[in-house]
Amino acid sequence: MLELDSPGEIRVNEKLDSKILSEILKNKFGSSSNSLEIKQYRKGYSNLTYNLLWNNKEFILRKAPFGALVKGGHDMKREFNILSRLSLHYDKVPKTYFYFDDKSIIDFDFYLMEKLEGIILRPKTPNSMMPEKDVTKKLSINFIKTLSSLHKLDFKKIDLEFLGKGNGYAKRQVVGWSKRYNKSKTDEIKEMEYLMNWLLNNLPKEVNYSLIHNDFKYDNIVLNKDDYSDILGVLDWEMSTIGDPLFDLGTTLGYWVQNNDHPLLKEISLSPTTSSGNLNRMELIDNYEKYSKIKVNHPVYYYVFGLFKISVIVQQIYFRYKKGYTKDDRFSNLLSIVKVCSLVAYQAINRNKIDDLF
Repeated sequence: MLELDSPGEIRVNEKLDSKILSEILKNKFGSSSNSLEIKQYRKGYSNLTYNLLWNNKEFILRKAPFGALVKGGHDMKREFNILSRLSLHYDKVPKTYFYFDDKSIIDFDFYLMEKLEGIILRPKTPNSMMPEKDVTKKLSINFIKTLSSLHKLDFKKIDLEFLGKGNGYAKRQVVGWSKRYNKSKTDEIKEMEYLMNWLLNNLPKEVNYSLIHNDFKYDNIVLNKDDYSDILGVLDWEMSTIGDPLFDLGTTLGYWVQNNDHPLLKEISLSPTTSSGNLNRMELIDNYEKYSKIKVNHPVYYYVFGLFKISVIVQQIYFRYKKGYTKDDRFSNLLSIVKVCSLVAYQAINRNKIDDLF
């Protein structure tokens, strides 16, 4: 039986000042309560997420990680604006309450949103605890349907054009992620060097432009505790933008680990997708084509891009750890993820397919 996603003790060096936050909440909500309990969701690797229990009501606080160097990925005002506008047109995002950036009161900016109560399938969820095979299959189909429905949203109507200009997105992505990798590189990994050149030299024609999530995976969706195939919400919109939806699909494919994948890829468990009933990567693509009406002509390219992008994201986090900006011991072995993801991407190119690579 899966349990509701629950917060726990706050990590060292990531504690918040409860007295100051309590005063901010009093001013925003007009209450005189001094009762504030703060806990932290410790499973994520990027922006920090806290659970605030105040006046018998739970809220979620989001802020950038301490020592963050990547402004675009940790822009709290941008993320707040996305959710605030999207929630008026899309029923799978949490309601937002306010954004706060008065540095004379507290030395970081943050925003507050509602808590979506439900199940989150974390990367280390054991297969023995996953839903039954038929429920898992239905979930994986609903998962890719949710991604395709997101890509159909009219971002102009939602007033999200400020997120990006669309045209030239593919090249900007490859060049941008390559620059981020070189800026945060700590070790020489020959596969990463190869991937940067290959991705740039094999750019596919862009299909169209839509709102894209950019980090769509199992642990960023909230499931109904009474029906694990029912998706209640989509979380973590920090990297969302306007771009080619097939690159969004590529990121999802990169996180989608299968039972017949490289042993090290299964061991690091990017997402709990190896359990019985889950679609394989080509089946995900087939279902995406069915529901989005978009033809995926270059599956290898998008899968390789997804793995490369994940590698760079992990490398950036590892760089922060190596520089001492974070003391989280989980980050000490992240370089192994960069190495195995780039190796799998290299193999996909050589074998010209995305399934049965090893």
